[in-house]
Amino acid sequence: MKIEITKAASEKINEKITSESGYLKLKYDTEGTGCVLNGVPILWYVESAEDDDELIETNDRPVLIETSKTVFYDKNLKIDYAESARTFQLKSPGQTINGRMNFKNMVK
Repeated sequence: MKIEITKAASEKINEKITSESGYLKLKYDTEGTGCVLNGVPILWYVESAEDDDELIETNDRPVLIETSKTVFYDKNLKIDYAESARTFQLKSPGQTINGRMNFKNMVK
């Protein structure tokens, strides 16, 4: 899997993080959806990796991704930030996977 982080996304991530000791994580959130197949990707900033996490090197910073959820993503992903919508976006060459991706800072 290849993940690219755009300059706009990188700048916005840097504004939102409170500690340099954490990791950016692409989380496949299924809470409240009723089914694992109806999940939605969101960005988390976490202190450490969990057992199911895999570290993916990117052009900007490493990103954690849940190994068991990689089946829901395309091989090439781009994390972008749309200033007009003031939100992160997850894209692949053929589609926008989440055009309004939330960011949660989980580092205390």
